[in-house]
Amino acid sequence: MSKKIEFYFDFGSPTAYLAYYRLKQLADQYQAEIDFKPILLGGIFKASGNQSPVTVAAKGHYMMAHDLPRFAKRYGLELNSNPFFPINTLPLMRGAIAAQALDCFEVYADAVYQAIWQHAKNMGDLEVIVTVLDEARLPTQELLAKSQEPEIKKALIDATEAAVARGLFGAPTLFIDGEMYFGQDRLDFVEEVLAS
Repeated sequence: MSKKIEFYFDFGSPTAYLAYYRLKQLADQYQAEIDFKPILLGGIFKASGNQSPVTVAAKGHYMMAHDLPRFAKRYGLELNSNPFFPINTLPLMRGAIAAQALDCFEVYADAVYQAIWQHAKNMGDLEVIVTVLDEARLPTQELLAKSQEPEIKKALIDATEAAVARGLFGAPTLFIDGEMYFGQDRLDFVEEVLAS
């Protein structure tokens, strides 16, 4: 029986970007299933009293200039700093839930993650979002309209609140076999579980 990995993420996190693609590699290798759980990282931070590591200048520089590029190289991924970071990801995260409802989530997630962390686009700008989604051949207008529906907005709030209740304080956070793992640098432990 295949294992299921619950993956809580926000597109604005470069570590969640790395985890997203590394998890897809692991899921293919170990025939695991990924349950993608969009949440709003700002809401998680506010509720838990946490904040982004880049708020500490030296730590932020180390992460973006040294640590994350090392992991990107290990995973065979392209990672570029984004001059528009931090990006307001509220519309993008609502869009992720809309994309799940419209059954085009992985194409949407690939397009958004690559636009932010490979092509350094300003995904806080609606015109840029439209261009990126159109280029990915997604149903752009349907996605944008659905992301504004009250049910979708409420779903993101509910998912974020449920994540806080489950103990989340940041992203990426993963659960496998009921065990929580925080940070893409803990994926070695996830792989151990998948391999066992």
